Amino acid sequence: MSIYILGIESSCDDTSASVIANQQILSNVIASQKVHSEFGGVIPELASRAHQHNIIPVIDTALKRAKINKKQLNAIAYTNGPGLLGSLLVGSSFAKAMALALNIPLIEVDHLQGHVLSVFLEKDETKKEKPQFPFLCLTVSGGHTLLLKVHDYFDMQVVGKTIDDAAGEAFDKAAKILGLPYPGGPVIDKLASVGNPLKFQFSMANLPNFDFSFSGLKTSFLYFVRDQLKNDKQFIEKNLADLAASIQFTIIQSLTKKMKLLLEQDKCKDIVLAGGVSANSGLRVAMKNLAKEYQRNIFLPDLDLTTDNAAMIAISGYFKYLKQEYSSFKVTPYSSSKI
Repeated sequence: MSIYILGIESSCDDTSASVIANQQILSNVIASQKVHSEFGGVIPELASRAHQHNIIPVIDTALKRAKINKKQLNAIAYTNGPGLLGSLLVGSSFAKAMALALNIPLIEVDHLQGHVLSVFLEKDETKKEKPQFPFLCLTVSGGHTLLLKVHDYFDMQVVGKTIDDAAGEAFDKAAKILGLPYPGGPVIDKLASVGNPLKFQFSMANLPNFDFSFSGLKTSFLYFVRDQLKNDKQFIEKNLADLAASIQFTIIQSLTKKMKLLLEQDKCKDIVLAGGVSANSGLRVAMKNLAKEYQRNIFLPDLDLTTDNAAMIAISGYFKYLKQEYSSFKVTPYSSSKI
């Protein structure tokens, strides 16, 4: 018997709704907000207004593509945090109202847990191999960089985290310095594919444990480019691909260095890469090579499931539904993760 979960994701600038049957995706609709590109970053007020405009048609489309009636839904799962509070309020308010109207359970989901659990999603009836607990997970996004040991679906131990900026922020900041459009991460990745990653060297933070730091790298990149432009006004234009490849190489080295250290101490057989930055082709290759070197199994989310999407919220809701871990209608959104 199928359990139908509607997932709603509105933590930042994408409005998304998804319907899953057990672990299989029936629909996953995402409405992106292009208005932020001209500002070089997400404007919270504009984001929340766009969510209000998008949420009804997005949910309606998700139900139609899934070919089910809203009365067939068993529960509604939604992102309650972390994220932009104005954006979260739009999704949480709609989820509460719809669950109340349909008299079905409401399930709050942590956005970061959703990213981790996205590897359990299936796109068709073919059963795919999934990681076995416990497993290690590197979660990398624009707002978070975490090393986790995942003991169960909702038992995630933080082994290491960024002490300042996230890796995704470093990508976007570098792109902005180079005059590239927002979001900058995908543009850097594309340019890096034809550049020399060893052309320019940038220092990495040398923390003694499993924690990360990217603020120093952002600053050193800014000063390096600024100083080079004093001598050559066309420095960026002449070296764009090499600059992109070099900064990407440094960020990836910072991430894999900590994962390698953890693999030397922990015997978990399975590794998961999650979060928006897990779409980066260089990072995916580096993690695959690391898994091969240490004879571990690696699990990567499909590219369309790396960015913020409601399917990952729905799968988290599915596992909570099985445990009957329902939410109160009084819970409020939060900006910092509870992991």
